[in-house]
Amino acid sequence: MLIHFDNSYADNLNGFYTSCKSEFYPAASLIKFNHTLAMQLGFKFDGLDENGLANIFSGNQMLEGSTPIAQVYAGHQFGHFSQQLGDGRALLLGEVVNEQGKRFDIQLKGSGRTPYSRSGDGKSALGPVLREYIMCESMHALGIPTTRALAAVTTGEKVVRNEPLPGGVFTRVASSHIRVGTFQFFAAQQETDKVKKLADYSIARHYPHLQDVDDPYLAFFTEVCEAQASLVAQWMLVGFIHGVMNTDNMTISGETIDYGPCAFMDYYAPDTVFSSIDKHGRYAYRNQPSIAQWNLARLGEAMLSLFGEDTEVTIPLVTKILEQFPEQYTQHWLVGMRKKLGLQSEEENDLNLINDLLAVMHQNNVDYTLLFRQLADVLHQDDVVYSLFEDASAVQEWVKKWLGRIARDSNDVEQSFTQMNQVNPIYIPRNHLVEEAIDAGVYSEDFSKFEALLEVTSKPFDLQTNKERYTSPADTDFNKSYKTFCGT
Repeated sequence: MLIHFDNSYADNLNGFYTSCKSEFYPAASLIKFNHTLAMQLGFKFDGLDENGLANIFSGNQMLEGSTPIAQVYAGHQFGHFSQQLGDGRALLLGEVVNEQGKRFDIQLKGSGRTPYSRSGDGKSALGPVLREYIMCESMHALGIPTTRALAAVTTGEKVVRNEPLPGGVFTRVASSHIRVGTFQFFAAQQETDKVKKLADYSIARHYPHLQDVDDPYLAFFTEVCEAQASLVAQWMLVGFIHGVMNTDNMTISGETIDYGPCAFMDYYAPDTVFSSIDKHGRYAYRNQPSIAQWNLARLGEAMLSLFGEDTEVTIPLVTKILEQFPEQYTQHWLVGMRKKLGLQSEEENDLNLINDLLAVMHQNNVDYTLLFRQLADVLHQDDVVYSLFEDASAVQEWVKKWLGRIARDSNDVEQSFTQMNQVNPIYIPRNHLVEEAIDAGVYSEDFSKFEALLEVTSKPFDLQTNKERYTSPADTDFNKSYKTFCGT
């Protein structure tokens, strides 16, 4: 057996999905297979050639024990509620449990129509497949909770979007695909029994330590809020912009999911938006923490029946938990920012020090990633960081304050230098490089740039020889006009 499936979602949550099959792609071809992840999952691929892998990860060959399903969910999309969404181009093949006892979903994206496809064809163009592979593996390398990439396949057929494009199938691995929108679907149907069943399943799968507490549902809601506060803080610390923070794109596990119109910010600007469908900047970089809180409020509404019958008691309880979110987020962000600045202790004025730096970065059009990476070199008397600023004098006064703050810490400067280089990446999947890799793959069947970008970003904190082109941002004209798109 290539892999042993243990399908708890399909076995225990009847009515939460529809069984269906993938389309058949006779000319499917393997682009990339994540051997390291496959071994971690317990996948026995010995003796399986690329054609065999392409057949499995295009959906052509169903593995023994797989029970392919499309999950149903609802969601607020740009603030507007859609009562039924669901996996319109994805199939959950099943779940695996690795040697450490951790459970994972294996899902195909782009495998064809499902009952939730609406007017779509259920397929994926190759570009979004390559983008998601690059993005989720880069986020994993950065240490940020995320879904993972197991395989990328080209289907050998064209799909029609704005133009005919090569098709692809992406294999995603997640600790689960349970979303805020999954709870919303059954709450909207007033099926409180299913909301409870989903909550019980979610607690057992993701937060088993809560099963015996006095109020497991309120405790579950509290932990989901904490997980999201931590996750979004980590996004902000590396300049990541999700681009489509709908409630159906927020997991209760606290993993980043659904890399559609996502991007990394080059020049620091809090209002940065790249998504072509985010016309009013709802999901701009600066708004991500508040949107996460808004989404969690929708989860609280969907679970309200589980917290008790007296809403005069339960609503204030949920509200109090939600009101704690900004402080939770800020604390996670502050811990991360102190590490980025090499600070070993806490001082009351740290937030002002950080905000002063961000302000001068914004005023001087400074690259976010390069600034934090090169700032550490100041501790070694290297002033290269000043070349990032249009007006170096604007940051020199700040540097004096920061060096004074470093000096007040009990640990030596070398420890700060090491710490900064451990958390500030040199390499991120910069937007122009991502587009370059996608275009080469889509239009020229050349995946060498895709492979090279994956290789460099797999070691984001380590200086690599002859990789200077991967450190530089695109020019300002590129960023001004750059737009990202959903994969549907």
